[in-house]
Amino acid sequence: MRALFVLLVFFCVGFGADPVVPTINLSLSAPSSPQQLVNSLNVMIFLTVLTLAPSLIFMMTSFLRLIIVFSFLRQAMGTQQVPPSTILISLAMVLTFFIMEPVAKQGYENGIKPYLAEQIGYEEAFTNSVKPFKDFMVKNTREKDLALFFRIRDLQNPSNIDDIPLSIAMSAFMISELKTAFEIAFLLYLPFLVIDMVVSSVLMAMGMMMLPPVMISLPFKLLIFVLVDGWNLLVGNLVKSFH
Repeated sequence: MRALFVLLVFFCVGFGADPVVPTINLSLSAPSSPQQLVNSLNVMIFLTVLTLAPSLIFMMTSFLRLIIVFSFLRQAMGTQQVPPSTILISLAMVLTFFIMEPVAKQGYENGIKPYLAEQIGYEEAFTNSVKPFKDFMVKNTREKDLALFFRIRDLQNPSNIDDIPLSIAMSAFMISELKTAFEIAFLLYLPFLVIDMVVSSVLMAMGMMMLPPVMISLPFKLLIFVLVDGWNLLVGNLVKSFH
């Protein structure tokens, strides 16, 4: 959790204050006290967990739904590697920062800012910083998915959001986001599937069965997507889908 808190600090500080570059002093020496040994072990554990912390941060945000929907859109259009994966990931990250900006600012003001000012301790700062993200996850999570993980752990139903453990909130949020993303992907596939079926039927009626239908349907897919301003509609509705 310490690594997660540090990532939250970097994530939230970017929205709430000017970045400050810390000084780093690296040295190797034998521990002179048990406390120094514990601190060294904490640093080693922190560096190990830090490799997974960015993934944990993105699993608490809107990034998961966005990147899945964009990937399905590319497959539905049949454009192979266009747009490239790097472009889709960059777009998903930019939209994630846009959607999560109010949440990150709230976490910074309630937890990280007082902690940096030495007004509250680590435990309270972590709780206050995570609470806006937990509220965001719970609001976008189905009750059925939350109940699933409560049943797995044999826990009683929570009376409010504060009673939901962070691990359960994150797990249920990911399951719910996957289902929502697949539902949106199904709706995206339908119009493109209709175009493929129409083109295939026309080619078969003309006796041109050797001609790949994708070569004919792809320009029509691109034309229709551009005419309806598909990116505007898709991005607008995706952003509005988050509570």
